[in-house]
Amino acid sequence: MIDLLSIARAEAAGEELLGVFDGLFTNSVVKPEGFPEAVVWQGGNFEGGLKPVCHSLTDAFALLGTLQAIDVLGLPFYAVPMWAQYRHDMDLAPLAWFGNMPCTSIKWSTAGDAYVNDASGKKVVVKGKSANAPLRTRSGVYCNVRPYGNITVVRCMPCLPYSQNRSKFNVNQETGIIHSEMNSPGVQMAYANRLFLNLVHTTGAIGRVAMKPTQAMEDGINAGLHAWLLRGTKFNVGRQYAVDPYEEQKKEIDKIIALLPSDFKAGMESWTGQIEQHIADTNYGLILWDLINQRECVVIATDLDGDRLTDLLADVSDPLRAYGDKILKHVGSDEEMNTVWSDLGYTTGNGRDMTSVMHRMKGPPIHEQTLGSADAMLIRMLNGDETVGGTKKPYDPRIHYVLIRDAYLDANPTNEKLRNWFDNVLKIFDEIYSGERPLFLEGYKQLKERIKPWCT
Repeated sequence: MIDLLSIARAEAAGEELLGVFDGLFTNSVVKPEGFPEAVVWQGGNFEGGLKPVCHSLTDAFALLGTLQAIDVLGLPFYAVPMWAQYRHDMDLAPLAWFGNMPCTSIKWSTAGDAYVNDASGKKVVVKGKSANAPLRTRSGVYCNVRPYGNITVVRCMPCLPYSQNRSKFNVNQETGIIHSEMNSPGVQMAYANRLFLNLVHTTGAIGRVAMKPTQAMEDGINAGLHAWLLRGTKFNVGRQYAVDPYEEQKKEIDKIIALLPSDFKAGMESWTGQIEQHIADTNYGLILWDLINQRECVVIATDLDGDRLTDLLADVSDPLRAYGDKILKHVGSDEEMNTVWSDLGYTTGNGRDMTSVMHRMKGPPIHEQTLGSADAMLIRMLNGDETVGGTKKPYDPRIHYVLIRDAYLDANPTNEKLRNWFDNVLKIFDEIYSGERPLFLEGYKQLKERIKPWCT
């Protein structure tokens, strides 16, 4: 077993961790393209024929949970150092290393206001905050896909749609950057729109467009790229923008189109589906109805609006169930709404199970998850009272196993042996963590004892 507590203490004290991981793992021969100096480790069993996944070793319980899971599972992996102090010291270079690894990857989004030591030992806020934005830029991410029950949100990124200063508005002919206050990359917008249309085509879901072409100039470009991609396809467009945004911004949009691969629209002539074009603000109400009516839908939104949509979706099921409980109580029913919710076929929880996948223009996707309260949980453990006198539950590391499962099945989609093995892993995990949850280190010990590592 890995001595997780000593690693947690070392990280909390700002001690050197590179040597610790040099002792645990071996140096990888696989490096990200263009970064021969990158620090990359590898571990696990490479004999079982699996495509490995790359982990970002970030902070707090994101770090400890990853170390616990990779030790228990024994799957082949790569790992890049990404904890706050190290990426600060390295001027964010590890973001480019991780973002350009040639394999499916896992990124944990942890606290964006972490304090680290600068060169003089003074406490400062970490460079790049949570590192999400610079990571996306350096790794060529063009969108984030977040499924939640029957709703899927495709979030263009980076793409911030609130420029209204026409004197600053143009598209750079060499880069496709929409030059305004926001500098949104038009090429990434085109890729996100194409993925959105492909999801509508392949799933049969309604496609909802959440843009503001009449209000924000970046969204005029975004909607115009969407309109250009629809041309020559078999999609049916119900509600439409009053003005064709491609014709309105044709000169600028054509600069972006010229930067795309010549076969960018190849095969799209046979794509079909139902598209509804709405102003961004109206979509939350629409997808609430989609959620209630269990109607499959895919929404495309800008980075900012897409973030708001997914945040609201993550929270909405709890108040709907609470309202349902009030109705049941009012009519004198003994039913519990959580049971009724499941019986009616709803699969949305309270948002903690909302996965996130970032797609790169080049290379496999990056699976992403947030651990919002990880710092507080780590502090409790380091203080020697993980439950705060029995008032808090111990940390539940299940999300690490679920996210790792998603990433490995994504990288190895036809491997039924792997799928069945993971099903058994989660079954054992749930047996250990049902009822009274074990303390983090006690749970680690039980998982190690009961789960047979991959291909052993």
